Amino acid sequence: MSRAHQPPLVTGISPNEGTSWTKVTIRGENLGTGPADLVGLFICGHNCLLTAEWMSASKIVCHVGPAKDDKGEIIVSTKSGGHGTSTVSFKLLKAEKIGILDQSAVWVDEMNYYDMRTDRNKGISPLSLRPSNPLGIDVDKGKVPLKDLEAMFPGVSGDFTSENFSATWYLIENHSVTSFDQLRMAASNLKKQATRKNEGSLAYVKGGLSTFFEAQDALAAIHQRLESDGTEKVEGSMTQRLENVLNRASDTADTLFQEVLGRKDKADSTRNALNVLQRFKFLFNLPLNIERNTHKGDYDVVINDYEKAKSLFGNTEVPVFKKVYAEVETRIGALRSLLLDKLLETPSTLHDQKRYIRYLSDLHAPGDPAWQCIYAQHKWILGLMQNCKEEFINDQRVGLGAIALDLEGDPRPSALSRIRDTASLKRGCSLRTPRPSTWRYETPQQVQFVEKLSDVVIGQLPNFWKLWISYVNGSLFSETGEKSGQVEKSKKNARQRQNDFKKMIEEVTHRLVKLVRGALLPSTLTELELRLYGGWESKTELTGPWLTQVIHTVRIIFEALVALEIPNDLLQVIQDLLLELRHHCLLVTLHHTAGDVKRLAEKEDWVVDNEGITSLPAQFEQCMVQMLQSLKEPMETKPGEVNVRNTHYNRTSFIYVFVNCLEQLSNKTDGDINTSHISVDLASPDPFSGLQEDFCATPEQRLLIILSNCQYLEKHTFLNMAEHFEKHGFTGTDKITQVSVHAVKELDESLFDAYIERKSDPIVGSLEPGIYAGYFDWRDCSTPTGVRNYLKEALVNIITVHAEVFTVSKELVPRVLTRIVDGVAEEMSRLMQCVSSFSMNGAIQVHHTRTHTHTHTHTFRCHSLETSSHLQLRPGQDKAKQCNTNNNRVTWNKQAYSQ
Repeated sequence: MSRAHQPPLVTGISPNEGTSWTKVTIRGENLGTGPADLVGLFICGHNCLLTAEWMSASKIVCHVGPAKDDKGEIIVSTKSGGHGTSTVSFKLLKAEKIGILDQSAVWVDEMNYYDMRTDRNKGISPLSLRPSNPLGIDVDKGKVPLKDLEAMFPGVSGDFTSENFSATWYLIENHSVTSFDQLRMAASNLKKQATRKNEGSLAYVKGGLSTFFEAQDALAAIHQRLESDGTEKVEGSMTQRLENVLNRASDTADTLFQEVLGRKDKADSTRNALNVLQRFKFLFNLPLNIERNTHKGDYDVVINDYEKAKSLFGNTEVPVFKKVYAEVETRIGALRSLLLDKLLETPSTLHDQKRYIRYLSDLHAPGDPAWQCIYAQHKWILGLMQNCKEEFINDQRVGLGAIALDLEGDPRPSALSRIRDTASLKRGCSLRTPRPSTWRYETPQQVQFVEKLSDVVIGQLPNFWKLWISYVNGSLFSETGEKSGQVEKSKKNARQRQNDFKKMIEEVTHRLVKLVRGALLPSTLTELELRLYGGWESKTELTGPWLTQVIHTVRIIFEALVALEIPNDLLQVIQDLLLELRHHCLLVTLHHTAGDVKRLAEKEDWVVDNEGITSLPAQFEQCMVQMLQSLKEPMETKPGEVNVRNTHYNRTSFIYVFVNCLEQLSNKTDGDINTSHISVDLASPDPFSGLQEDFCATPEQRLLIILSNCQYLEKHTFLNMAEHFEKHGFTGTDKITQVSVHAVKELDESLFDAYIERKSDPIVGSLEPGIYAGYFDWRDCSTPTGVRNYLKEALVNIITVHAEVFTVSKELVPRVLTRIVDGVAEEMSRLMQCVSSFSMNGAIQVHHTRTHTHTHTHTFRCHSLETSSHLQLRPGQDKAKQCNTNNNRVTWNKQAYSQ
């Protein structure tokens, strides 16, 4: 016949040895479905069913009875599984019998035990031996409310251990739906239990009958002796003697057992103390362990031990435990203070801050350690920024500032080589390349200050922001904190303190911006702000390259904060600072470039090349290119920035400065020319081929050189500048070119007129005196023998001008000679028109003069056109003058022939 359940199997017993009445816990499998299912429990052959308490299908608690076997198995029998087996055994220890005079180190009394929690001796309650289910059947709780039962049965109880026990209540509460067969089985179980109890009492009485009979015989003998002695003779003599004997026996017993009883009490105390120390050594050693692990930094171990001690002894009433636990709380309080000091200590890494916050939360520290850390970090960052400024200002006062910069030098390579690598920002690496040892003395202090300030902000603000994010999402706490509700409390506190943290970020960004403004833009601060954030004594304005480096540094700060996903409204002040720095850099660079262009006049060496120009246009173009290159980064528009290329400023101011420079050069006298800077290329084969001894350009030569430079500017330099402007993203280059060409043309015309005036007026002025030299008269002159001397002199002067112009620039020859020849022709025409009449010889002389003049000037002009075929005459005035000159020549010839 197969069973519904597997047979019971005992796999463990604790303890596995002991004397009679030792309480043991039996563990195993299939140990019954309930108290009623348990029908047998044998330990070392003794049935312990009466003391058994069924806990679950894997656990039974009972007391070991006085078995005969010293060692045996634990066998469990159930209705559902039958007779079981065991894989373990129990060893029954026999109590050593001690005589009344035998010495013993312990007092054996297994029926009483010491309760450490209540600190009182108590025996095993008889009620604890009663089964939890007296009927031995399955309990089936009904649905009758407890209030209804109390109303139906007032003054009684359904608890079978109560003095007012009501069987009816018990049956209605626990067996309202139990079948009648089950109830009949329950009645049979009650009868069996009663029979067992009666049989046990009767056996006890039968075993002690001999003792009762002996006691009865002793009492009868004493009674007979007392009657035979006669108590009436000496009242109480027999009784008195008996009393004396008993007293002496008691005194003897006290004397004999005093030492034994003392040792027994001492042994009991020692045993109890050792038992308590051994059992609760964790608590007694905990204060010392806390101090030891604190010194080692094993805070996790301390927290785990404290949680364990708190759960076990937090609500104890035992005085000794309360005293030790109070010492533990004292040590934990000191640990909380230590951890809080470490948390608020600066500088500190983000990892350590999170770790200390987690420790304090697990130790249930008062307040909000995370917010205290955030507040302390905020104050520390502000202090670092302010101390950075004070440090540089103090260094400046004691003379450790940067050396003065050479205004003509270009510090960009040394400055830009130290710009930090932004790609390493997200990796947490250093943002600077190694600096040379002389960096501190080459770089202005304001630039050093901004660099140091960026190190502070980029090094500390990201961790500060990440700590706040961890505080908001509750990731600062351990699993213990999550179970205790600290995460939700932290999130609630974070929501309440969002505005406070926003003000902290705003204070940091505003402090950063004001410190930078105090160093670079002091005019943008109020007097109160200048006292707090200014104080720089340097009066030298930074050049464009240094301001460019500052802009780059501020942009790195901004990009680092944007990478942290800080809201844009908190970073708007940095954007505004960047915009003002870019404007300031632009204006400073333009101003310095204008000064450089103005100083180009000092570098003019008046040495022309094959094209008739000096190095001045190239130097001007180089200045403009360097300006555009230095403005490349400030003018670059990053995401979210304002485009400053279209800012209203005079981009043609450099042209007017350069034109004024050329005009000043044209007005310089010989004594104003400085030739000390003229250098010779020693690497050339003939270093003195292009330099004459005691070379010094004449005023007329300087005019020609400037005119040649003006033509080169108009045809080449301005076009190159327009390409550079377009390349760097500037708009309106056509207008810049147009204005530049117009300004140069005006200068060219004025200088050209000045040169023609210097060269043409002497030639034209010598014609009339030359014609009438020696009282010459056109009406009475000798036969012509050739061209007169005044015309030869004029042609020689024209040839001299041609040679001078050709030496400087071939392209200027046609333009200059045309104007001079036109002037000579106009003067000759005027002079001929003033003659009233001509003789035949006079007319022939005029014809010779006209023929030779036309022949020689035409040769000059043709030669000029051949050598300068690419030259284009200026439209307008020159062509008109040329037409007038031709008309004058025709008129002059007609008058001569007619007369």
